[in-house]
Order: sequence, then structure tokens, then C-alpha cells
Amino acid sequence: MGRVSDAVVSLIVLGVTVALFVWNRLPVGIVAVGSALVLYFCGLISVDDVTAGLGASVIAFIAALFVVTAGLEASGITAWIGGAMSRVAGTSPLRVTAAITVLAAILSALITVNGAAAALVPVAVAITRHAGLLPSRVLIPLAFAASAGALLTLSGSPVNVIIDEAAVAATGRGFGFFEFALVGLPILAVTVGLSVLLGGRLLPERASQNLLADLRDYLGDVMDHYDLDRRVYRLRVEAGSAAIGVSSRDVVDESPVVLLGTQHGSAARVVGAGRPLADGDVLVVAGADGDVKGLALRCGLVVEDIAARRGRQLVDRDAGISEVVIPPRSPLVGTPAFPGMVRPDDDLLVLSIRRRNKDVETRVDLAEGDTLLVQGRWPAIESLDDSHEVLVVGSSEQLRRQTAGLARTAPRAAVIMVGTIALLASGVVPPVVAALLGAVAMVGTGVLRSEQAYRAISWSTLVLIAALMPMSSAIADSGGAELIARPIVALAEGRSPYLLLAALFVLTAVLGQFISNAATVLIVIPVALAAAAQVHVDPRPVLMLVCVAGAASLLTPIATPANMIVMGPGGYRFGDYWRLGAVLMAAWLVVAVFVIPVFWPFRP
Repeated sequence: MGRVSDAVVSLIVLGVTVALFVWNRLPVGIVAVGSALVLYFCGLISVDDVTAGLGASVIAFIAALFVVTAGLEASGITAWIGGAMSRVAGTSPLRVTAAITVLAAILSALITVNGAAAALVPVAVAITRHAGLLPSRVLIPLAFAASAGALLTLSGSPVNVIIDEAAVAATGRGFGFFEFALVGLPILAVTVGLSVLLGGRLLPERASQNLLADLRDYLGDVMDHYDLDRRVYRLRVEAGSAAIGVSSRDVVDESPVVLLGTQHGSAARVVGAGRPLADGDVLVVAGADGDVKGLALRCGLVVEDIAARRGRQLVDRDAGISEVVIPPRSPLVGTPAFPGMVRPDDDLLVLSIRRRNKDVETRVDLAEGDTLLVQGRWPAIESLDDSHEVLVVGSSEQLRRQTAGLARTAPRAAVIMVGTIALLASGVVPPVVAALLGAVAMVGTGVLRSEQAYRAISWSTLVLIAALMPMSSAIADSGGAELIARPIVALAEGRSPYLLLAALFVLTAVLGQFISNAATVLIVIPVALAAAAQVHVDPRPVLMLVCVAGAASLLTPIATPANMIVMGPGGYRFGDYWRLGAVLMAAWLVVAVFVIPVFWPFRP
């Protein structure tokens, strides 16, 4: 009696949790953590179960994949792949959806569903931006196609391995590595086809608040906003120059060139115009090209034109730009600055200064609200994000990833990714170990800094997944799953084997929307084998049916971590998944019920 009561309570808690997700008025993380606490106070799970999800291997696996993916982004590989895929897909919504879903399926077969989703979200975002589409139109199909792709190989999902072991135990014969593809390919075909044909009607057009800014047109905007066409030059004093011992004011006195400022020696300290010049000093001037070169020739100065740079030269694999604002109480308030100067502390070149929306053309003392456009090597540019002296407009890190092309770390990142995929596909080490090795290698080889790695992890996603794991355990341990299974098995008993397959598909798929795929399959396998014996059919087609249905986690974001991974970038709500998911699930049901007996007959 107590077990039945526990089962009912677990299902009630599940129903309330789903209702709150659909209601969408509370943060999903609060709902998930709250459901775990309710289960604890109802006595269905222990205090250790409440926090067990935080230590689960799948959490470490997904976190490590976020870091590996960030390494691919930081090295420019993601942007490069996105550009290549964009050229293939063009701007057609149908071709874009087809390209993304096929790529997701292939990668899923190699590195698991969650790995494919984590790796491809930034690629999909880049492709949709190029095509002028919202990511919300393709990210759910990406997750669903990744689930379908897991049915192509034995290593595509832990569920496949569980089913293979069950087949060996029941019949003495397992399934071949690519044998799953006999039903997986038709499943994938209908998934891609229906996503392409119906995705535009069944998916929302919603912008995500969590999406990174689109910086593809940033350089053009900067060129338009700042006066970068003004001819500004740095004239360096060298040994033997006629300007040594003469003040910079006197050097330009007889010339139409305008003196903007002077910096002294290797320290690049700003000095007054009346100070005598020495070897290594730099004069920053503005003027016509001929006038500046004539002055340099007369005085023996070395000319560096800093304003002749065009957009393609402002940002490359070695150097970049950043807009910074002087905040209140900054130590830079009151310090002298002028266009063309080099900051002494980080060797950043000041390309332009704006005050009250106007370009500053002379030396000024910096004031609160002034905007500077600076250029320099990427480490110095990215260090501005953590500076207390300035506020960075936009993310230098994201600008580099989207505009700088392949970085010098790209070969290292590519080797690490290939090695991670090889370990995942080979099964030499557990998936979590392979992913952690990839993450450690990304940081250890300098592809990512440790701060970047921490920022790359979507902690909200991990907390949500971890908080929902106790729900899966409670439903399985309390008998809630068996309570759902009884009427379905009773329906199929003594009837057509096709009806058995359909009933088992519905049972497995329904359970799989709320508890993990692996837990669902483990619950259903003994039920399926018992039902197969009662209907007198071979266990192999029944087990393969359970495998397909276990992958059909298509109705809710909590059905798989992959569905959850795309939720934030897609700007999705809980109720956005079922529209396309229900259509695909019905198609999977038809394909599974009629294709599986062709390759795995009911009678051995």
C-alpha cells in the first residue's frame, strides 16, 4: 500500500512540476530545485539524492563539452565552420535547416547527443545570422536531429549500449555497431524532412535574451562612427635625428602639421610640448601626407601612419580593437590623452577619442564619459574586460571569435577536438573522461585561459539538469513507472505483435519525456521482454523498438540535456517543443513499428 502511495505521490509531483514549467512564470531552475525539495520532504528521496545530480558524470560531461566548444570558438574554428556551412546553406530557410540537422545527426553519431548539441549551437547561431534567420527556427530541429543521429551507431547513446547488452542477455546475440542504422537512417530521414517542411510553421520566431551579440558588422560600424580617415602619424626620434634636443613645439613650428602630443622614450610617458626631444621619443601629428613626410625628412624622423588602416587591418589573428568608456571615479580621469598615443601600461594604440559625441582632435585630460577606440595585441585587448579603469563596450572576446578568423591556436584546438571525438567513438575511456581530457587540453595548451573556461560553462543549464535527476530516481524507485506501464502491457497482451510494438513505443516515449532516457529504458526493458514472451515474439525487434522510443525525447525541454542546451540560445519556452516534437514522434512511431520487423522479424 505504501509503495502505491509513493508511486502516486511521485507522479503528482511530476505533474505539478510540468504544469509549472508550462506556466512559465517561475524560473525553471527554481521549479526544478523546488521539485527535488518536495520529493525530499515527502520521503521519496534522501538528502544525498537531492544533491546527487551535482556529482553525476553527465553533469561533468556536459560542463567539459562547454569548455571544448569554447576552445573551438576562441580559436576561430566555429566561425570558420559556420562560414563554410553558410556558403553551402545559403540564405534559404529550408537549406539552412537541412544543413544544420544533417550535421547534428552526423556529429551525434560520433560524440553523443549532448556533445553534438553543445558543439553545434554556436555554429547554428552563426549560420542563421548569415541567413537572416532567428536561431529559434533551427535549434529545436538541431536537438531532435541529434537524438535521431544517436540511432546510427552503437556508441551514439548509452541507451544503445544498454539495449545491446539486454539483447545479448536475452538471446545471446547483440547488435552490430552500424546495425542500429537500419532503422536509424529512416528515422533520421523523416526527422530532417519534417523539420525542413514544417519547422517554419511549428516553431516560434523568438529572439533569445541569452544570445551573444552579432558583431559581424562591427568593423564597418566603427569605421563610420569614428574619424579613422583622418591622417594621424607617429614620428619616432632616432639617434642622429636633427630633432634631438629641440622641443616638439619648435619641430613643427614652421610646418602646417598639427602637433597632437608627445610621448617620452620606451615608457611612452606623455610629456609637454616644450620638453627637449631625446632618442626614442615620439611625436604624434596630424596633417597632409606630403607635409608630414617633408617634416620627417628635414628632421630625420621615422614615420608610422596609424590612420591608413582599413577595417580588414583593424582586426586580424594577432591584433584587435576595443571601445572603452571612462567610468566615474576611474583613475584615468584627469590624465592626458590624444589620438595616436600609445598607452604606456599595455602598449595599446589610441585610434580615436570622442567626447559628447564629437571627435577630439587635440590633447585633452580624460573625463568621465569619454570614449576611446584602442588597438593592440589580443591579450592586451581582452585584459580590458577585467580592467577597473575602463568599461568595455561589448565583449572583446566575442569580437575576436566572430571577426578575427582562424587564430594561431586553431591547429591545437582542431587536434584536441579530433582526439576527443576519437576517444568518444572508440570507447577506450568513459565519455566523461574523454570530455574532461579535451577540456583540460584546451586550457593546458593555451587555447583558452582558465577564466574563459569558467565563463564558457552554462551553470544554469547544469543546475537545472542536476536538480531534475532526483525526479527520475523517485519515479523509478517508487513504482510510478510500473504504475503507468501496467495498462499498456495489458492492452497488448494476446494481441498483434504490431500492437505490442506501438504500445511499448508509447509507454517508453511518455516516460522518456520526464526521466532520463537510460532510466526509462532500464525500467521498460523487463516489461518489454515479459510482454514479448506473452505475445510469443522474438525479443530483438521489441528491444530495438524500445531503443528507438527511448531516443524519442521530443516533447519537453527536460526530456534530454540536448533539449535543455538549446533552450536558452533559442529563447524557447517549455511549451515550444511539443508542436514539432509531436509530429516527429508520430512519424518515429510509424517508422519504428513497420521498419523494425523487416530487419528483425517477430519469429526468429
